Amino acid sequence: MNDRISASLAAIDIDQKIKVMESTCQNILELAKRHGADSAEVGVSSDFGLSVQVRNQDVETVEFNQDGSFGITVYFGQKKGSSSTTDVSQSALEDAVSAACNIAKYTAPDPFSGLADKSLMATDFIDLKMDHPADVEVESMINQALECEAAALNVSSQIKSDGSSISAHRFARVYANSNDFIGHQASSRYSLSAVAIAQQANDMQRDYWYSLSRQFELLEAASNIGKIAAERAQSRLNAKILKTGKVPVCFSPDIARGIFGHLFSAISGGALYRKSSFLLDSLGQKILPEFISIDERPHLLNGLSSAYFDNEGVATKPRHIVEQGVLQGYILSSYSAKRLNTQTTGNAGGLHNVFISHSDLSQQDLLNQMDTGLFVTEVMGQGVNLVTGDYSRGVAGFWVEGGKIQYPVHEITIASNLKDMFNNIQVVGNDLDMRSSVVTGSILIDAMIVAGS
Repeated sequence: MNDRISASLAAIDIDQKIKVMESTCQNILELAKRHGADSAEVGVSSDFGLSVQVRNQDVETVEFNQDGSFGITVYFGQKKGSSSTTDVSQSALEDAVSAACNIAKYTAPDPFSGLADKSLMATDFIDLKMDHPADVEVESMINQALECEAAALNVSSQIKSDGSSISAHRFARVYANSNDFIGHQASSRYSLSAVAIAQQANDMQRDYWYSLSRQFELLEAASNIGKIAAERAQSRLNAKILKTGKVPVCFSPDIARGIFGHLFSAISGGALYRKSSFLLDSLGQKILPEFISIDERPHLLNGLSSAYFDNEGVATKPRHIVEQGVLQGYILSSYSAKRLNTQTTGNAGGLHNVFISHSDLSQQDLLNQMDTGLFVTEVMGQGVNLVTGDYSRGVAGFWVEGGKIQYPVHEITIASNLKDMFNNIQVVGNDLDMRSSVVTGSILIDAMIVAGS
C-alpha cells in the first residue's frame, strides 16, 4: 500500500492535469459569458501531497492528500460576484457560475473593480524549473523522519521530542480570464523538520529547525536538522530577565525577515489607499541606509515564490523595490493601483523572491561589531502599529558581551519605531536564510529600548 501511494505521487502527470484544468477554466469563462457577465476570471491550484509524522520513534501519521477548487469571479459592469467549487461536473460548474452572477447583481458597484488591463497580461510562457518530482517511497520518508528525531534525542538526556515530520508536494496552478489570458505553472515542494523540548528541573524550553526546497535531494541532512533543533532548545535553558535599558539589538535571519515584512506591509496597496501606513507618500524617499537595496526576482529558477504571471495574469518583472536606501516602487495589485491612480506592479497575490542586499560579514562578525547587546532569536505578540510605525514585541534570545553569547534571556520586551529601526540598521550579515520568499541575513540595529526587570 505504501509503495502504491508514493508511486502515485511521483507518477502524477502534471502536464495532463494542467490541460484538464485549463479546459475547465475555459468552460467556466464561457458559462459566465452565457450568463451575461461582461468579464470573468477563474483560478485553480491543485495540491498532491504526501506527509509523514513521527513521535518518540513511532510513526504517528502517514497522509496522502489531493486538494483543489476553482475560484470564480464575474463582473457585471463594476459589480462583482464570486463563488468556488470542487466539483467539476457540468451541472456543478453551471451552479457555481450562476451563484457568482446572482451575487454580483446584489453587490454595490465599485469603480475600481475589474480585470487587470489586457495589455499587461503575460504573453510568453517561462519555464522556471520549479517542478522536480522525486520518486521517494513512504518507507524512505519514514526512515528520514525517524533519523531526524533520533538525532535530536541523541544530543542530550535533557531532550525530548515533540515530533519530526517530512512532506512531499506537487502543485499545478492555472489562471484564466476573459482578456484571452490563460497561464499555468507546475511546482514541487519538500520539507523536513524537527521539534525538540529541553528540560532541566522545572525549566522546559521548546525549539525547532527545518529545511525547505523545491528539490528533494537538496533538503538538509536529517541528522543535522534534528541536532540543530535539540541544540537550539537546550541553549534556551536557564534563561534570565534583563534589566531595562537601551542597547544594540541583532536579529537572526528568520526574525530579520519579519522586520522587513513590516516594511513590505507598509508599502502594499491596501495600507496605502486606506492611508494606514507609516510610509505613506514615501516613493522616491530614503527609508533605509544607503548600503541597503531590495530587489524582486520573480523569474529565479527553482525560487520558492517564482512566477511569470501574478494572480491576475499580469506579467511579472524583476525590479528594485529599494535602491541604495531609496524607495523605488510600491507593492500593488491592479485594484490597489487603480485606487492610487497608478499601474499594478504585478504583485496580486504577493511578492516574488525578494532579496535584501548584504555585507560579507558573518553572524559572528555582527555580534563582534555589536560587542555588548541583545541577540534576538524569537519574537512574540502583535505589537506592531503600521499606521504610526510603533513597534513593541516580546522577545527571547541571548545576551552578548565582548561579541560572545553569555546566557539566554526571556520575558523581555523590545520597543522602538519602525522608521528609526530601518534608519538605524548598521549592517546586514551574509548568513542568508533561503527558506522563504524574503531572503535576508542577520541585521544589527544601533539601539532599541529593552524592558525587563
